[in-house]
Amino acid sequence: MHRLTISCDECAPVRARLEQHGYRVDDCEPQAPGDGACVIAFEQPAATARARRSAHAAAAPLTPSQAAAAEAIVNIFETGEVLGVYGQVTVIPGDTGHLTYGRSQTTLGSGNLHELLQRYCANPGARFGARLQPQLPRFAAKDLTLDHDTRLHNLLRACADDRVMRELQDSFFDEAYWRPALRGAERAGIHTPLGVAVVYDGHVHGSWGKIRDSVDSQFGTVPAIGEEAWVSAYVETRRAWLADSPRADLRTTVYRMDALRRLIDLDQWGLALPLVVRGREISADALAAAPPGCYDGPQPGARAIALQQPLARGLDVRLVQLGLSDRGMDIRADGVFGPGSSRTVKAFQVARGLPVTGVADIALISSLVDTP
Repeated sequence: MHRLTISCDECAPVRARLEQHGYRVDDCEPQAPGDGACVIAFEQPAATARARRSAHAAAAPLTPSQAAAAEAIVNIFETGEVLGVYGQVTVIPGDTGHLTYGRSQTTLGSGNLHELLQRYCANPGARFGARLQPQLPRFAAKDLTLDHDTRLHNLLRACADDRVMRELQDSFFDEAYWRPALRGAERAGIHTPLGVAVVYDGHVHGSWGKIRDSVDSQFGTVPAIGEEAWVSAYVETRRAWLADSPRADLRTTVYRMDALRRLIDLDQWGLALPLVVRGREISADALAAAPPGCYDGPQPGARAIALQQPLARGLDVRLVQLGLSDRGMDIRADGVFGPGSSRTVKAFQVARGLPVTGVADIALISSLVDTP
């Protein structure tokens, strides 16, 4: 007999899901008077059809589209985009990882951000390698002032326009998260694409092993209860763990488990495309699209940049914004020339005694893109 402690308001839905996956559930009992928690006692029948199906499932490798879909699910969790946002810079209050960057949001606190940037700077084709190199000791020391270094954040955003950085992120995240997740899934006996996506999420988000061991002890291992039942129990257990975390930043991430729960309820174990996760469609077209927020052109000086509709965006805009940031102007280098960028150009023109137009003409672009 297994026992699971949950909040009383979760009792009915958790019980329904356990019964859906073949468990026999006894009545729940309050854990202690007035604490708002109860204990559900349940047991798995010796052999349900679901358990038999999972136990005899072939350990076939994921197809390329299934692997891409599994990675896309976690990209959406991390950055809100199917392909991830290679230039995303995030600092969440209370997050022990501190400054995070890139498609899978690798962190300063883990040391992985230093490793990624070190690889980038060592590549002879890295466009911004020479500019990042002097900052590497700060990343190696896990200098927390990096959390608030807006000039450096802008430089990291600009690095995402460099194909070298994007390809290094792909290979780095594959090495640091995807392949360990595949090994972890194989060791646990998990072979469905959705199951692998759940394991991958645990590796990227953290504490995969802790929650895995908790599920094994409370519910049984994958071979004992079947993959689908085990993955369902893992998602429920991880959601409760996130919801009860003393860290506010973790409590807000229960949406990850809710999204995975939705895929389980839809029986999307094969991750057949198209899928919709948190309002984003994962399809063949979406997976083949250009990465969002990355610009290969126009080259600086190919045009004057002014406030217009639709807003001008591109590599030249990003580099102008980066040049303004390098010269002490308060601006976000997002590659989009909006009202804020126009105001910053005007402020810079005032400070330099230039005609105040808010337009980055060819001469101004040339001066800003040069090394300050």
